Amino acid sequence: MKIYTKTGDQGTTGLFGGKRVPKDDLRIETYGTIDELNSWIGLLRDQPVNQSREEILLHIQDRLFTIGSILATEPGNTKVKIPALIEDDITTLEQAIDGMDALLPPMRFFVLPGGHVSVSNGHIARTVCRRAERLTISLSRQAEVLPIVIKYLNRLSDYIFVLCRKMAHELNAPEAPWKPKM
Repeated sequence: MKIYTKTGDQGTTGLFGGKRVPKDDLRIETYGTIDELNSWIGLLRDQPVNQSREEILLHIQDRLFTIGSILATEPGNTKVKIPALIEDDITTLEQAIDGMDALLPPMRFFVLPGGHVSVSNGHIARTVCRRAERLTISLSRQAEVLPIVIKYLNRLSDYIFVLCRKMAHELNAPEAPWKPKM
């Protein structure tokens, strides 16, 4: 299979199922942001502090590929076979959140992103996840989007936030409180 097909040279791309759409279509922007998020999760997986979390981070990357496939499929096309996103995927995130949160001191303030390069990368991933969620919600106003996709992205951003706190704790990195100037 060749990497370049030349079919996008005129500014369009194909959805699963064959329909051609402009490359700046909201659907393309949405699953492109999922792809960007997946790259950020890969960077988090590569951080030495997350060595023990490699399995769940790989699972998340797999689920993001599934979400990308769901979003890249032409609406109404039932001929294309794509993997499913299921409630257990969300339960996996919730259990991981609860497990990490149980080992962390309670939050007493808003946390400014930073403190260590690994933590900062995590906060970038979290904000990209929130953008992906917002774009998916916008897309859902134009076309059918499975509600579980939005639910998963919402929970994933929570997971990444708690992961950032956990990394900061394990790296002895300071959590800088936001102190609003009044």
